[in-house]
Amino acid sequence: MPAATAATAATAAKAATAATAAAGPPRSAVSGLLRACHPVPAAAVTLLAAALAAAVGRGLPGAAFTVAAVAAGQLSVGWCNDRVDLRRDLATGRRDKPLVRGAVRPAAVTAAALCALLLCVPLSLAGGWLAGSAHLCGVAAAWAYNLRLKNTAVSWLPYALAFGLLPAFVTLGLSGAPWPPWWLTAAAALLGAGAHFANVLPDIDDDLATGVSGLPHRIGARRSAAVGGLLVLGSAVALVVGPPGRVPPYGWVLLAATASAVLLGVGRPTGRSRIPFLATMAVAGADVVLLVVRGTDLAGLR
Repeated sequence: MPAATAATAATAAKAATAATAAAGPPRSAVSGLLRACHPVPAAAVTLLAAALAAAVGRGLPGAAFTVAAVAAGQLSVGWCNDRVDLRRDLATGRRDKPLVRGAVRPAAVTAAALCALLLCVPLSLAGGWLAGSAHLCGVAAAWAYNLRLKNTAVSWLPYALAFGLLPAFVTLGLSGAPWPPWWLTAAAALLGAGAHFANVLPDIDDDLATGVSGLPHRIGARRSAAVGGLLVLGSAVALVVGPPGRVPPYGWVLLAATASAVLLGVGRPTGRSRIPFLATMAVAGADVVLLVVRGTDLAGLR
């Protein structure tokens, strides 16, 4: 981060902290805390885990622990992200962020992130040491992104690793601890990497202004949009053609829908619009529907 920018951000941070302290406890602090956890992606990933648990037949107790662990992990990652980005968000005037608006105190977000992280550990290990370790590695990768890797050329790697390990967390909790099929892991990892490129696009100019230099920032918005679209499309291809046997008609429908989403939303830089990321989540939803419909492809794991 340039020295002038860093000084400006530090001054703004001190001013915001002083103003918040003078005003006393903020109104709707709980609401602000919830908005600071990145609720849309957190809910999307948690629903993805729930669908995977249902598809492989984890049963109600196993599915409940799986969903609770993933929810706790996602909450910790979202709160960590907003807390770490506070200075940059203040410097760029991100009034859509609860911390910048003073809707919630930085200390509250820090405490919430750590509590969610601590809760995630026993919930993850409830499915067994191997399954729990897979999930905790994914959560650790996400925290590593927030704390350091976001500013490197391997910024995509934590996303690919965290998403790629999610199916393993679900299947390793089954009797016999089976690993997921390769095509499911590949589809999840490609989707995660694609989500990274799509998620960065709306904020890429502000990120560059505050010294962030992940891979999307290094290759530019237009190339990042294209790479993100291709990764998401690759995820759908792996999910459709990876399982053995003939591709069903609805598999081709998914591929057509994904290609359309890439052309209309995922693959185009659109300023501050969240359309690319939301389109990626929509594709993820379509992938989940296909996975549940083709549940027999995972029958051998049960």
